[in-house]
Amino acid sequence: MTSHIKTMTLHESDRRKMMTHTLPDGFLWGNSVSSMQTEGAWNEDGKGPSVYDIREASEFASDWKVATDSYHRYEEDFDLMADLGMNCYRFQIAWSRVCPEGDGEFNPQGIAFYERFIDGLLARGIAPMICLYHFDMPLALAQKYNGFMDRRVMDAFVRYGQKMIDCFGGRVKYWLTFNEQNIYHMPEAFRVSGYLQGDKTLRELYQIQHHVMMAHCQLTHYLHQQFPGALMGGMLAHQLIYPATCKPRDIFCAQQYDEFLNQNLLRAFAGQGYSPSVMAVVAREGFDDIFRAGDLVQLAQMKNDFMAFSYYASKTLDSDAIPDDAPVNDWLRYGDKPNPWLKATEWNWQIDPLGFRTLITRYYNDWRLPVFPIENGIGVIEQWDGVHPIEDDYRIAYHRDHINAMKAAITEDGAQVMGYLGWGLIDILSSQGDMRKRYGVVYVNRENHDLKDLKRVPKKSYGWLKQAIASNGETL
Repeated sequence: MTSHIKTMTLHESDRRKMMTHTLPDGFLWGNSVSSMQTEGAWNEDGKGPSVYDIREASEFASDWKVATDSYHRYEEDFDLMADLGMNCYRFQIAWSRVCPEGDGEFNPQGIAFYERFIDGLLARGIAPMICLYHFDMPLALAQKYNGFMDRRVMDAFVRYGQKMIDCFGGRVKYWLTFNEQNIYHMPEAFRVSGYLQGDKTLRELYQIQHHVMMAHCQLTHYLHQQFPGALMGGMLAHQLIYPATCKPRDIFCAQQYDEFLNQNLLRAFAGQGYSPSVMAVVAREGFDDIFRAGDLVQLAQMKNDFMAFSYYASKTLDSDAIPDDAPVNDWLRYGDKPNPWLKATEWNWQIDPLGFRTLITRYYNDWRLPVFPIENGIGVIEQWDGVHPIEDDYRIAYHRDHINAMKAAITEDGAQVMGYLGWGLIDILSSQGDMRKRYGVVYVNRENHDLKDLKRVPKKSYGWLKQAIASNGETL
């Protein structure tokens, strides 16, 4: 197939320098997924319903009942990962698969599935990384308590997380509590937190964010207590924010947005507690009663083991478009502006490898904790002709440029980076349920409304990635 995508390439002199860079021994190569975008089997073996299971299909979105059927086909997918040379796989445990009501009896069949799943990875030399929550709230908790709005759901999540740590902590070294945790301080929080009804107020946004952070804090302490050798990471959906111009207000707004949506959580992950700028809003708006006695003390005692983030594109903020009364959390909704210096995908995600290097370097400079980019990729509309591999040179170019940018952050800027995980490198449903938007080096033969045979078919980029991993990033 052909694509109209043209990727932004690095300066040729930078590319030549990067070609000589090497990555450290033990570098982790792999991919990341969520359960609802892959597993299917929505009502099998005792699984309870999640909020995704009741979402209906639309013109450009599938329902979530089959996904890519990894519940039944994960061995096949693991074999592809092993053939690629991957040594790390970040997956999500579906909360309602192991605890159908979210806060009741645990489901032995669900736990047994993940035992087999983890054993299958370990048998292939692939280190599992567990994420405990990727937006798919058990439906019972969403309906009864409005999701993470209620502190009882936070308590239920901690109970579930502790059970999973007890079950798997002896075999799984790498852990995350929440996927892209800063989303819970963005307007999108109401879509991913199990929130089903309400006015979507700023107070509710702060309440959701704090309950999620306290759950992360408690499970970080628990993991360290129970399995001292295990590592907990904090994860952001990090969009590097550029000011639209050198106008001072553009620069101030870009920095302030970054402080509220990114640095605030990074400070907490590093044991500093919440940002003073964020706490000033809490005091001014009268949100102090969201915090329980001891919360902030406990938060200040937390220290994560690594800093993880997803990165796909950068953003540019125009302060002139931001209403005077808009809270910082909403600024990008108004001020998002195309960057004239960057190319974009057909989904208008602007391709910025240098931004990837910028983030990795800043993370390590600021926090001196190992950095782990665990989602990175390009989503493209692709069709398979049923015979020939998809010629996805645009995907090769995207990953090559981002890996080279990461290598520069390591070898030129001194960053300590644990690994590089692509997003969904075997095609999965997009975050909106759209199978047209494909990230994989392996094509999965299904469409939004036609499951076809779900056959896995390597694309041209598969061979390129296999070579890149075999050479530990030397041959790109």
